[in-house]
Amino acid sequence: MRFDELKLEDAVLDGLDAMNFQETTPVQEQTIPVILEGKDIIACAQTGTGKTAAYVLPVINELSKGEHVPDAVNAIIMAPTRELAQQIDQQIEGFTYFVPVSAVPIYGGTDGIVWEQQRRGLEMGADIVIATPGRLLSHLKMGTVDLSQVSFFILDEADRMLDMGFYDDIMQIHKQLPLTCQTIMFSATMPPKIRTLAQTILKNSEEVRIAISRPPESILQTAYICYEVQKIKILQDLFEQSRPQRVIVFSSSKMKVKELNATLKRMKFNVADMHSDLEQAQREEMMKEFKNGRIDILVATDVVARGIDINDIRLVVNFDIPHDPEDYVHRIGRTARGTNGEGLAITFIAPEEQPAFKRIEDFLQKTVYKIPIDEKFGEAPAYEPEKYRGTKARRGRPPGSGNKNNRPRPNPSGATRGRPRRPAVKK
Repeated sequence: MRFDELKLEDAVLDGLDAMNFQETTPVQEQTIPVILEGKDIIACAQTGTGKTAAYVLPVINELSKGEHVPDAVNAIIMAPTRELAQQIDQQIEGFTYFVPVSAVPIYGGTDGIVWEQQRRGLEMGADIVIATPGRLLSHLKMGTVDLSQVSFFILDEADRMLDMGFYDDIMQIHKQLPLTCQTIMFSATMPPKIRTLAQTILKNSEEVRIAISRPPESILQTAYICYEVQKIKILQDLFEQSRPQRVIVFSSSKMKVKELNATLKRMKFNVADMHSDLEQAQREEMMKEFKNGRIDILVATDVVARGIDINDIRLVVNFDIPHDPEDYVHRIGRTARGTNGEGLAITFIAPEEQPAFKRIEDFLQKTVYKIPIDEKFGEAPAYEPEKYRGTKARRGRPPGSGNKNNRPRPNPSGATRGRPRRPAVKK
């Protein structure tokens, strides 16, 4: 469908034409008409499907008619991170070139001067406010923003916001909105917690689901079937064989990310970590260094995976298996974005992770090539997902790597695992 087939104002279509936007994406085709009708909506669509334009265009279209309250905040767009808020603001700037609609981004990690600029923008009544939950809540508590005239409340990457612990912030902000406010939710995944949130804040909503696209064939997907303790050794060997450049290593926990970062630094690799414990300024500096090539390896959690939008990522490593297949697609989708359009993804699969990886293969409808492990790393487990399904396998050592007679090793406190420590006997 073409944009000019939608019920959009001429000034909005002029802006689209200037930006060479002609054909709608599937998510735009299915959601824009629903939003223009004034209905609440929840849409499941991943990054890269054109979802920002899907909610921004109808909002700009309605505001451009001049029927909303002047000098008041008429639309709130919630984003989980400063990076995403900036990207949305940039798109709005392009779409509103021929439209008298103003926007102001509100996010943390800034100095007092920026706070004052944000405050003035809010008090002057920007039509659209793009905000991270914490910073908007701060302005609410300070009394520097009035949400009583808001007509549109949009949650972008709602699943990610919940993962980052913003549920209470979202609900506090939602309570400040008028009952007539139209609510629009976009989420890359649809877990139970998202459905619960939707049931809480949406009214007579419609649901749109855009099938998650498979990774492009230009990404070479490979995997190592190994024991947990073999992962770092294999990774070290890979990086020593070929100097790592523009590499992202993903792990599912902040603790593991911090451990990996420390371990790779001890190995003298040029590495940095990215997780939600870092201050915004630290994350921005890290991304800048990575983009400029002054950092070779970025170790990151899934929470920040979707905020990493850098061309020419050469390699993505899944140090452990993501929680669901869609997260796997998001992770490896960081590569194959450059001019050559090619990328490599490597996944390490411990025995207890095999069932989860089989679900990923089922989702992809393909078998990922398993790279044979060099004998120098010891014996590797077989790929037998059914064997570990429904059980919690030990994060085991390779056979023969234990101590004599496979006795439990003492832990730092001196107690042995699995049985109480025997009292010392004086001879």
